Amino acid sequence: MYSFARMKLLIVTFLNGLTLAALYFLVAAGFSLIFGLLRQVNLAHGSLFLVGSYTGFSAAQWSGFWWFGAFVGAAASAGLGLLMYVALFRRFQGDEMRQTLASVALSIILADVMLWFWGGAPHQLDLPDALTGSVVLGMGIKYPVSRLFVTGLTLLVGLGLFVLLSRTRFGVLVRAGVEDAEMLAASGVPVQRLFMATFALGAALTGFAGVVGASVLSVSPGEDARYLLASLVVVIVGGIGSLRGAAVGALLIGLAEQMGLVYAPTYGVVFTFVLMVAVLRWRPHGLFGVAGGLRHV
Repeated sequence: MYSFARMKLLIVTFLNGLTLAALYFLVAAGFSLIFGLLRQVNLAHGSLFLVGSYTGFSAAQWSGFWWFGAFVGAAASAGLGLLMYVALFRRFQGDEMRQTLASVALSIILADVMLWFWGGAPHQLDLPDALTGSVVLGMGIKYPVSRLFVTGLTLLVGLGLFVLLSRTRFGVLVRAGVEDAEMLAASGVPVQRLFMATFALGAALTGFAGVVGASVLSVSPGEDARYLLASLVVVIVGGIGSLRGAAVGALLIGLAEQMGLVYAPTYGVVFTFVLMVAVLRWRPHGLFGVAGGLRHV
């Protein structure tokens, strides 16, 4: 009986790790597009998550439709991302130090504005009725439908991103622009518009992740720093500029966090950093990263 209970706990912990990994992937995929593909050091990335969460929450509360809130959250973060790129990152192109300092200052300002407008209490979106309740997965395990929905939705988003970046003209142009923007511009391609679209896509993914996070967990001040740190760790483990790396990194980090939380709560946070240090020791560029930048999706 005791071993059966331990097995059930292990399965539930694993599923929770998958849900957390799905959320981390959505955030880290946007970060990987902006940082890995465009070489833009955006330490206000967590603010895009928070803006998506809060605006999505307000829109869903006003309309009564979760999907409308998800659309508004993604659109708000995409709009903010475009503004950030035009006003900040394009101006400091190639100057990582100024990008870092300016984005940190921007994140502090945005955090204070959102605290003033939405307050300090946690907020949580209500999912559609069809996604409430739980299902029996076997061995008497009941698991929330909402968490299974997040995992399945993330798989679809990841597949769509992979196809977009590896099988379409847009993806080819983005990767070509990363490797040699001057040559691509000389061939008549509007490189800046291409980069603006990529930055907006990464920001929209992050805003959508904010809505998802506020639905299955909650959103409150300080979550921007948490998800920025998670994105950094996922990208470091997986490899800069690689979607496959972001997926595998998110899976490893999500499982490490949940396993640590359940089986070693006092030292659980150490698991993540031990994993990161181990990867950096034997794979300095990440599991799917290569020296010199992007070579594959």
